[in-house]
Amino acid sequence: MKTTAMTTAATHPTAAPRERVDAEEWPALAAGLDAHGSALTSRPVLSPAECRAVAAFYDEPGRFRSTVDMARHRFGSGQYRYFAYPVPEPVRALRAAFYPRLLPIARDWAARLRQPAPWPDSLDEWLAMCHDGGQTRPTPILLRYGAGDWNALHRDLYGDLVFPLQVVIGLDVPGDDYSGGEFLMTEQRPRAQTRGSSTTLPQGHALVFTTRDRPVRSARGWSAGPMRHGVSTVRDGRRHTLGLVFHDAA
Repeated sequence: MKTTAMTTAATHPTAAPRERVDAEEWPALAAGLDAHGSALTSRPVLSPAECRAVAAFYDEPGRFRSTVDMARHRFGSGQYRYFAYPVPEPVRALRAAFYPRLLPIARDWAARLRQPAPWPDSLDEWLAMCHDGGQTRPTPILLRYGAGDWNALHRDLYGDLVFPLQVVIGLDVPGDDYSGGEFLMTEQRPRAQTRGSSTTLPQGHALVFTTRDRPVRSARGWSAGPMRHGVSTVRDGRRHTLGLVFHDAA
C-alpha cells in the first residue's frame, strides 16, 4: 500500500492543493456520496512529504487552540487538537480548495430534502456568517491515535450553522505505520437495522463524508438518513489524520 500511495502522489508532486482537488473525478465522487454517505478520492491530495509535515504540527502546541483527551470525555481513547487561527497554510489551502467543490453537492442535497441552503459561494463568506452567528472558533483538527486508541461514533456539529459535508485525510501509511484504525460510518435506516461501513485511508487521500445525514429515496420522495462516524481500534503503531470541518464552532 505504501508503494501505491507514493507512486500515485509522484504523478503530481508539485501540484498545489487546489489543482489536486480540482483534478478529482467529482461526478464519481458525488455518486459515491449519494450511495454511501462517504467517498474516497481517487488520488492523493497531499504528497508523502506533505503528510509528514502536517502530522509534525502536532508537536507544536502553539499552533492549536485546544487539546482534547478523548478518554477523559468518554469520546473513546486518544487525543486530538483544534488548530488556532491563522491555521497553517497547507490546512487553509485544502479547506479553501474543497469548499467550492463540495458546495454544489451540499446544495443538491438540501434541495432534495427541501431544507435551507444558506451556504454562499465562497468559504470566506460562509465563515463570516458563522462568526456573525457566534461560531468563531476554528474547527480544522489534527488527530493522533496510538495502540489501543479509538473514536466513538459521533457528529461534528458545533452550533446551529452546519455545512453538511466534511473531509478527513490520512497522513500515515496503513499497514506500515499502523494497523487497525479504519474509518467507520453507521447509517440509521428507517424500519431496519443500522448499517455500518469501514474505510482504510491511504496516505494523502481524502475521504469526503456527510456531517450528519444523506438523502435517501423513499416512497414519499427523499428523507434524511442519519449517519455517524468514528474510528476502529488501532492495533499497533501511530495514526494521524487531518480533519476539515467547514463550519466554525460556537
